[in-house]
Amino acid sequence: MREKKQFKVLKIVKEHVLNNKKEYVIIFLIFVIGIFSGVFFINHLQETPKTEITNYLNQFIEKFKGLESVNNIELLKNAMMKNIGLAIVIWFFGTTVIGIPIVFAIILYRGFCLGYTISLCITIMGLGKGISFILVTLLLQNILLIPAILALAVSGVKLYKSIVKDKTKENVKIEIVRHTVFSIIMLLVLVIASMVEIFMSTNLLKVVIKYF
Repeated sequence: MREKKQFKVLKIVKEHVLNNKKEYVIIFLIFVIGIFSGVFFINHLQETPKTEITNYLNQFIEKFKGLESVNNIELLKNAMMKNIGLAIVIWFFGTTVIGIPIVFAIILYRGFCLGYTISLCITIMGLGKGISFILVTLLLQNILLIPAILALAVSGVKLYKSIVKDKTKENVKIEIVRHTVFSIIMLLVLVIASMVEIFMSTNLLKVVIKYF
């Protein structure tokens, strides 16, 4: 029974991606452009700002090493508020025709932040330690977070196209409801990503932080 449910969920996800493959390609390309922009920014950063960022990261690591305990509940609240806020913003602008460029900008910015962080860690820590730090702190939650954000953006683009092609009031209402329901599902995924970030990535970082 459980296997059947999992198979059904995977089938629904697969169909959604295939039915909106053009939108996914566009959103994914915007995200990738953001990543490369973040990498480019760090690689061309002047020495003074880079030194300041290096000092900040080193201070964070040393401070984290000295912590005897971490307030997971407080961290979880902050992570959930951040991800829920992001989902609401993408949902809201996805329901308006003029908001689609803002959705694109959000995806671009998220890609930029990821590229910036990855490039920064590798530049400061070196390839081996940098990749290890990224795997520990970013990988687990982003396996859920990135696809959910991209899917939210795709849902908004799909709604935009529906509004442009079919301006019938009733059909637009149906598409908005679909977009809202889908956004709620993705919101739940983002909540799970927040829990993974705090209870798995943070605890894993506490174990391996002494090696950085």
